[in-house]
Amino acid sequence: MTHDQDIESLREAIENSPDNLPLRIMLAGKYLHFGRLEEAETEYQTVLNYDSDHIKAKEGLAEIYFRRGRYSGVIVIVEELMSRQKASERMLVICAKSLVREKSIEDAQEIYEKILERNPDFEDRELDENLRMPSFDYDGDEDEFDEDEDPFFGFDAGPEDKDFFMEKPDISFKDVGGMARVKEEIDLKIIKPLENADLYAAYGKKAGGGILLYGPPGCGKTYLAKATAGEINANFISVGINDILDMWIGRSEKNMGYIFDVARRNTPCVLFFDEVDALGASRSDMKNSSGRHVINQFLSELDGVDSSNDGILVMGATNAPWHLDPAFRRPGRFDRIIFVPPPDEESRESILRIIMGPKPKNDINYRAVAENTKNYSGADLNAVVDIAVEEKLKSALKSGIPEPITTNDLIHAAKKHHASTREWFNTARNYAMFANESGIYDEILKYIK
Repeated sequence: MTHDQDIESLREAIENSPDNLPLRIMLAGKYLHFGRLEEAETEYQTVLNYDSDHIKAKEGLAEIYFRRGRYSGVIVIVEELMSRQKASERMLVICAKSLVREKSIEDAQEIYEKILERNPDFEDRELDENLRMPSFDYDGDEDEFDEDEDPFFGFDAGPEDKDFFMEKPDISFKDVGGMARVKEEIDLKIIKPLENADLYAAYGKKAGGGILLYGPPGCGKTYLAKATAGEINANFISVGINDILDMWIGRSEKNMGYIFDVARRNTPCVLFFDEVDALGASRSDMKNSSGRHVINQFLSELDGVDSSNDGILVMGATNAPWHLDPAFRRPGRFDRIIFVPPPDEESRESILRIIMGPKPKNDINYRAVAENTKNYSGADLNAVVDIAVEEKLKSALKSGIPEPITTNDLIHAAKKHHASTREWFNTARNYAMFANESGIYDEILKYIK
């Protein structure tokens, strides 16, 4: 039997039993399948004249409206089905697509979230391209997006929720061993203006601003930023890239705005962006417009376009300043750039004392160990102590008695672990020598010499 014969048979049956709704739904489905939308719509409307709550008829009409581009009709039908908990996955999908095409992006995101709650593996190219961040990892742990746990999820947190991520550090510069030059530079360029805001205001200078700490990984940039906040008794907000980026397009920018709003309500405040190069990569390198939107929002917040940033010190840390968009280094943004080198000998000695802490040990000659760990970062020193501990554990597991760590144990362990900063300096040297027109990498050259 051909499809025309099939349809004719159904029509004849309906003529004999016009109130047989299953037959009419079957006939409407045939019309819809073969693209005869007007006839399908007539049958679905007839069913609804008999039964105004008929689910299949409403779903059929929504399909027809979607194919015809009558997106507002789709939205009305699916929202009514959702209110009755009767919306299928297919209905949610065409509703989300209709909202996208009507430019109601946030409403579409809300519907798409419902789809993903039902089916975490669901993917749709049109919805993904319009609603999700292209670089986002869709296969990550879903709990990462639990709106009850993530303080930035949904960006609706009010002033009472700001304590999720703000703290008052109990450390200051006295807790930072060595690094005298770096601390002096921060004090002169950052702390003094904040402590003498009225004096600076008399000369038309605002307190606050932006400072970029750069250098090899593991050298204490985050600790230094927190100590800066403690030095001026300021609030401290540490922001990682994952606190900003959201799987939904548009939310990352709003997350950024929310964080700055919290900082403005709680001045003086140090707002610290870790691994800022991941956020501030050159816009010319961005392959998607959503990434550029996030950067532009960040720059707008740094400029204080819509709100004053008085009393806010924005600090960023990066291992790769050469990857930052040049716009980040304009006056009023990260215009003060400070090189944070590996800890000097005094600092290494201090760090080793802290790491060794209560561990079983003989009288350690920390100066001797520090002399044998030139260019080691704080993370490298941790690794050295771990190696020494592992060696002692081998014999302690046999005897059952913890043996003390000696100076020689640490020096021997240092020979097994090479400074991780060497690779960084190999890269940095090339930029300092061949891409240093503005002189911002002069400190690297001085350090190397």
